[in-house]
Amino acid sequence: MKIIRTTLTLLSFLLLIAQSAYSKLVTQAVEYRQGDTVLEGYLTYDDSFQGKRPGVLVVHEWYGLGKHTKTKAEELAKLGYLALAADIYGKGIRPKNNEEAAKLSGQYKADRQLLRARAKAGLDYLKQHKLVDPLKTAAIGFCFGGSTVLELARSGADLAGVVSFHGGLNTPHPEDAKEIKAKVLALHGADDPFVSSQEVQAFQEEMRQAQVDWQFVSYGGAVHSFTNPEAGNDNSKGAAYNETTDRRSWAAMQDFFKELFK
Repeated sequence: MKIIRTTLTLLSFLLLIAQSAYSKLVTQAVEYRQGDTVLEGYLTYDDSFQGKRPGVLVVHEWYGLGKHTKTKAEELAKLGYLALAADIYGKGIRPKNNEEAAKLSGQYKADRQLLRARAKAGLDYLKQHKLVDPLKTAAIGFCFGGSTVLELARSGADLAGVVSFHGGLNTPHPEDAKEIKAKVLALHGADDPFVSSQEVQAFQEEMRQAQVDWQFVSYGGAVHSFTNPEAGNDNSKGAAYNETTDRRSWAAMQDFFKELFK
C-alpha cells in the first residue's frame, strides 16, 4: 500500500508539472472607446483554463493604469478569472507626479457621470470577450479605483459584486445607492487619514438606507494604499504598504468571489 501511495503521489506531481508546462498567462494591451475617447486597458487570462469564466474589471489608482494594477490583474488571471485592468484617463494620459494625479483624478471626482461612463466602457468591453461569462462579472478598484467601482455600482451596472480597496467612499449622489444591483465589499484601512470617520459612517448609512447587500472590513494599523508596495512603509505619510493587510484583504476578496460565482 505504501508503494501505491508513493506512486500516486509521484504521478500527481508529474501531472502538475505537465499542466504548468502547458499553462500560459496571456497578457495584451487592448483599445476600446468611451464616446470619442480612446482608452487602453490591459487584459490577462490563463489559457490553461477551458471555456468561459468570470470576468473582473480592475480599476487603477490616481496615477492611472500602471504596474500595481496590472500585477493585481495577473493575480486574478492565475486564479481562473479573465481580468481587464481598465483605463479611466485615456490612452497615453498618465500623471507624472502627485500634483498632476490630484488634478486629473479630481476632474473625474467632480464629474461622476463621466467617471461612471468610463468605467462602464471597460465593463462592456469585458463582458463582450469570448472567454467571459457575461452573467458572472465583478469589479475591483484601488484608491481612486475603489471610488470608481462604487460609482459604477451606484449607476445600476449589471454586476455580481464590487470590491473597493482603500477607496474613497463618498458620493454627491447617495440617493443613487437604490440602483445598486451588486453586492458590495469595502476594504478599509482603519487609520486612513484620507477617509474620515464621518465619511465611513455616511457610506454605511447609505448602504443601509438602500438595503444593499454590503460588507465593510476595517483593518487595524493600515493606512491608505495598503495594497501597493510602491507606497513605502511609513504610516506617518498617510499612505503606506502593509503586507499583512494586503494578504488579508486579497483573501477577503477571494472569499467574496467564491460566494458570488459559486
